[in-house]
Amino acid sequence: MAEQVLTELRTTHSEATGLRSIATDFSSDRQAFRNVSWGKAMMWIFLLSDTFVFSCFLISYMTARMSTTVPWPNPSEVFALTIGGTSLPLILIAIMTFVLISSSGTMAMAVNFGYRRDRRKTAVLMLVTALLGATFVGMQAFEWTKLIHEGVRPWGNPWGAAQFGSSFFMITGFHGTHVSFGVLFLLVIARKVWRGDYDHERRGFFTSRKGRYESVEIMGLYWHFVDLVWVFIFAFFYLW
Repeated sequence: MAEQVLTELRTTHSEATGLRSIATDFSSDRQAFRNVSWGKAMMWIFLLSDTFVFSCFLISYMTARMSTTVPWPNPSEVFALTIGGTSLPLILIAIMTFVLISSSGTMAMAVNFGYRRDRRKTAVLMLVTALLGATFVGMQAFEWTKLIHEGVRPWGNPWGAAQFGSSFFMITGFHGTHVSFGVLFLLVIARKVWRGDYDHERRGFFTSRKGRYESVEIMGLYWHFVDLVWVFIFAFFYLW
């Protein structure tokens, strides 16, 4: 009996020590995990939580689409553009996708040159990425304006199921907000890289220690995530 009690006490002490160890690791002011900075770890946690949010939106959209008894609007007709008298289905969406995927490439190059501490090329490529992102948001604003003029509302539309409008504005609006904030942060970090804040250890907003371009890499994680989410939106909302 005494041995059993002693064993239980040791187990409890071991569990408490383990929990204290985890708490100490997470509350340290330098690193949460070995060789992983707080900034990068927190970005991964944020992206994980954002994945759940976007997944809920897409699952809700698919549930609404499969459960409605009213025909769902045909994306090829809804998102078509008339150019020179010819109706081109999904041409704007295809261009938007190309622009955003291209921005992912320029962001990857920016991170690569950041590792090499080539601040000018890094800053220029981040500015190009921001320009491509702003172009995407501009085309999305044009798409919204066109559909609103054609009668699409969150509560209805001229082509079919009323849930189409609410699903469209919710999903694309939430993603467009992410892209817009990403463009702003790209401009902020590109300016700091161009000024040499990461080379001269100039303290300030989003400035890491001297010689470390980690903020560029963290921004790259966020931007690649936004691009990846658009691939799923493109596949499930526009192509389905």
